[in-house]
Amino acid sequence: MRVPLFAANWKMNKAVAETAEFVTQLSELLVAAPGTLGTDYEVLICPQSTHLSTLAASVGNRPIEFGAQNCGTAKSGAFTGEVSPAVLKELGCNWTLVGHSERRHIYQETDALVLSRTRAALAEGLRVVLCVGEKLEERRADQTMQVVQAQLSILKGMNASELSHIVVAYEPVWAIGTGENASPEQAQAVHHSIRKWYATELGDKAANSLRILYGGSVKPENAAQLLGEADVDGFLVGGASLDPVVFSNVIKNGLEFRAPGV
Repeated sequence: MRVPLFAANWKMNKAVAETAEFVTQLSELLVAAPGTLGTDYEVLICPQSTHLSTLAASVGNRPIEFGAQNCGTAKSGAFTGEVSPAVLKELGCNWTLVGHSERRHIYQETDALVLSRTRAALAEGLRVVLCVGEKLEERRADQTMQVVQAQLSILKGMNASELSHIVVAYEPVWAIGTGENASPEQAQAVHHSIRKWYATELGDKAANSLRILYGGSVKPENAAQLLGEADVDGFLVGGASLDPVVFSNVIKNGLEFRAPGV
């Protein structure tokens, strides 16, 4: 069974001082969630890198995981403005996002650069949330899977151990921060195609164990229907993750309608 993962991407939001209260409130709210946090489902918080030390102290022994929104391509060196994956690990991070659409489209990060970041993160023992997704014009041109498969192709050649440390997040770019979202059927269709590609290119074992998150204007109102789909294994949440009440409701509503047997 694939354990649902709920990842909060705070992007460039929140003051450092807000971090501890957020963790406290979220922990209290999740007491009412179905199942046991850390066993039946996982929660990941990805703040700005400046917040990570405070977040680590705030989490303490709570079964909440935290990670970075991006990581450097090397352990150290002359890479001004980058954050070393080794330092992220030193800070207690277990995860990093890689290839988020805002990195790809605002900062022009290529698949080759996303691969370098992914390999650097894995080499330091970090788990990776690899983000993939199409722009509106690509969806309208019926190029969704062509785009997504090209972004996934960086995983070819990785071994089973590396693949076991990767989660894929499908984020339709046209649905991020717009209030629009893919319907549960649209999300399921792409998630199923991702799993099918995994099976063909990387093997059935990798495909069956792969967790595929949906990210694109996720909110409490659509969480249940989305997580009820067989190939949706959790969410990468942006705006709705900034409020602990709203984020906890995304988690609780989703878990209530988790597709059975996955």
